[in-house]
Amino acid sequence: MSDPAATVVDRMSNSSSPVSTQPEHGQELIPQPERTPDAVRVALAHIAPHRLGEMERHKEQALTAAIADGTIGHLQHWLTYWHAQVEIERRPDLSARYQRALAAVHGTDSKDDPAFRFGMTELIAVERASPTCLVASSTTWSSPGTSGSTSCS
Repeated sequence: MSDPAATVVDRMSNSSSPVSTQPEHGQELIPQPERTPDAVRVALAHIAPHRLGEMERHKEQALTAAIADGTIGHLQHWLTYWHAQVEIERRPDLSARYQRALAAVHGTDSKDDPAFRFGMTELIAVERASPTCLVASSTTWSSPGTSGSTSCS
């Protein structure tokens, strides 16, 4: 059985160019990783190493919740969330939109502020643009940086 993390690294190092172009949505910094914890972690380390601590903290929260509930749904949500985050980070078009939307949300004082509403709408649109977009779940905790879950259209 091959190591999923090695597969992502091999795909990245064997590509003829560090950036591939896809007409549907622009450039990709790295190939899309497999949906496994190791592959997602390796991909995140390449494109957003500053987020590895956040990923680890979120995993610990998911693991604690999964143990408390006796279900793996929290861990599935964690993997879905971070696979989507890698998708956003690896695509400069989505990453720029996501960062602008987060700045709009965090730059407001009230959920009634039109900038907050615009930012949240844009965050949802970016997450839906990801082929691995976040799916609404029944977990009792929200994903880091958001105030809840979204669903794919």
